[in-house]
Amino acid sequence: MRSRSKARDIALCLLYQIELSKITPQDALLSSLAATIEDESIVIFFSRLIKGVDSNKGKIDSIIKKYAKNWEISRMAVIDRNILRLAVFELFFLDDIPPKVSINEGIELAKRYGDLDSARFVNGILDKIYKTEKSIKK
Repeated sequence: MRSRSKARDIALCLLYQIELSKITPQDALLSSLAATIEDESIVIFFSRLIKGVDSNKGKIDSIIKKYAKNWEISRMAVIDRNILRLAVFELFFLDDIPPKVSINEGIELAKRYGDLDSARFVNGILDKIYKTEKSIKK
C-alpha cells in the first residue's frame, strides 16, 4: 500500500475514533500509533488530514449536505460520513492532490471499511461534487 493511502486509512480510523469517543483531534493524534510508524511522511500526511478536516468541518459538511440529496449528514453511517469528509477536504483544500486521486481513494476506503453500498454512495456524492464544482483546484 502506498504511503498516502496508508495515511488515509489511519486518518479515517482516527476520525472514526474522534467522532465515537468524543475526544479531541489532538488527543487522537497523541494516542495514535504515530510513534510506531517508521515512515515520517505517513505521520505528516495523516496529521495534515485530521487537522484539516477538523479545522474546516463546517464548510466540508455544508458541501456534502449540498450534494447528498435526501440525506442528513447526521444520519449517514459514521464511516461513510468521515470518508466523504476526508475526500472533500482533499478536493477543496489540498492543491497538490489531483481530484480524481482523492475520489478514487475515497471509493477504495469505502470498499474496505464501509458496507455493501458505501462505495456506490461515496462515489455518487463525490462524482456530483467534482462534476458540478469544475473550479476545484484550477
